[in-house]
Amino acid sequence: MSVYVGNLSFQVTEENIKETFSDHGKVVSVQLPKDRETGRMRGFAFVEMSSDAEETAVIEALDGAEWMGRALKVNKAKPREDRRPSGGGDSFSGRDRRY
Repeated sequence: MSVYVGNLSFQVTEENIKETFSDHGKVVSVQLPKDRETGRMRGFAFVEMSSDAEETAVIEALDGAEWMGRALKVNKAKPREDRRPSGGGDSFSGRDRRY
């Protein structure tokens, strides 16, 4: 029961998100990923709502809405994909690098 929120202002805080999203249901958690090197917000978040009905309500209410000067993109979060490279060898060509 998690939604993806994209096109966020880089000044947004977890509290800003909780306040706005709680108008449409109970917010269970907010994840605001930061860049590993700079510590800067990455411009998106994941918001977990307490039910599917609340998830649907928040998507319908906020997708495309202007908030903090940006048009939000709000949709159902997709499961995280495994990002490990498949196979071995050269990651550019898929072949073993031989010198």
